Amino acid sequence: MRLTRLRLNGFKSFVDPTDLVIHEGLTGVVGPNGCGKSNLLEALRWVMGENRASAT
Repeated sequence: MRLTRLRLNGFKSFVDPTDLVIHEGLTGVVGPNGCGKSNLLEALRWVMGENRASAT
């Protein structure tokens, strides 16, 4: 399985629809503090089968 796209809408800090396109190769997630990097990774974990999204 290979993820090619993740669409977030209403997940934690991603209130508006946001598309993340994942290209082949190495993908880095970078940005300033508080921009949603951890929330993005939490969304990926949830999609891959973790039971719940934490309330943080």
